[in-house]
Amino acid sequence: MRRAFLIAVPYLWLLALFLVPFAIVLKISLSDAALARPPYFPQLDLATGWAGLRDFFAELDFENFVFLTTDDLYLKAYLSSIRIAVISTIATLLVGFPLAYGMARAAPEWRPTLLMLVILPFWTSFLIRVYAWMGILSNEGLLNQFLMGIGLIGEPLTILNTNTAVYIGIVYTYLPFMVLPIYTALERLDESLLEAAEDLGCTSLTAFWLVTFPLARNGIIAGCFLVFIPTLGEFVIPSLLGGSDTLMIGKILWEEFFSNRDWPVASAVAVILLLLLIIPIVLFQRTEQKAREDGK
Repeated sequence: MRRAFLIAVPYLWLLALFLVPFAIVLKISLSDAALARPPYFPQLDLATGWAGLRDFFAELDFENFVFLTTDDLYLKAYLSSIRIAVISTIATLLVGFPLAYGMARAAPEWRPTLLMLVILPFWTSFLIRVYAWMGILSNEGLLNQFLMGIGLIGEPLTILNTNTAVYIGIVYTYLPFMVLPIYTALERLDESLLEAAEDLGCTSLTAFWLVTFPLARNGIIAGCFLVFIPTLGEFVIPSLLGGSDTLMIGKILWEEFFSNRDWPVASAVAVILLLLLIIPIVLFQRTEQKAREDGK
């Protein structure tokens, strides 16, 4: 009974917070828009019995998914979201790996302090941190004032409301998700392996690529997935820092739900986005499972 209870708890959690909401969204995606509340039909009425249940399923269709294939806007939004997510993940890796490597090679008494500094931004509201970047990146913001003050530029740079601002906001926001897995992998690295590689004739750079990087691979993969998956459906950062040229599927979802009130189309967009995320999520889970097995 104890084993059954322990196994049932996560499955019930998954059922209540993922499978049931997904089934509701899937059902809405197969419905049609209506000027009512809720703004879609058909709606299931259990009082009608089996006949009503049969009629309910008969009225469901895939017209919303077909509609997504006829409008280039949605395809462009998916491709743009994937492109922004990939570039942001690579940029976060380029910034996060040196930070994690420096933390792992720091003196043991300094590591808790450095780790706290990485986690410290989570103590502040996510929305406030994004708004802060609006003040930093604006034409009259701190960044332009600093660059003009040191004479590096003669006029303010237009950074806010561009894709560059979106990349900066994403890298800043999701940097801890990249640093922490890599730091965890590098902290367990046995330095005697590097010494042995150098004794065998490897240079410091060669020893890094042959020893350090392969041992940190699981942390790198985990960090990349932790950044890529939420970035793909990001809404707040492109809405506040991006401009009219910033096209991401999260903004399309918001507009379909709240501006157009077309819940069925918005649900179809969300279902396809979830299906796109299933592949990296499954790969991430397999990577984590392999890392745990290797740790044993």
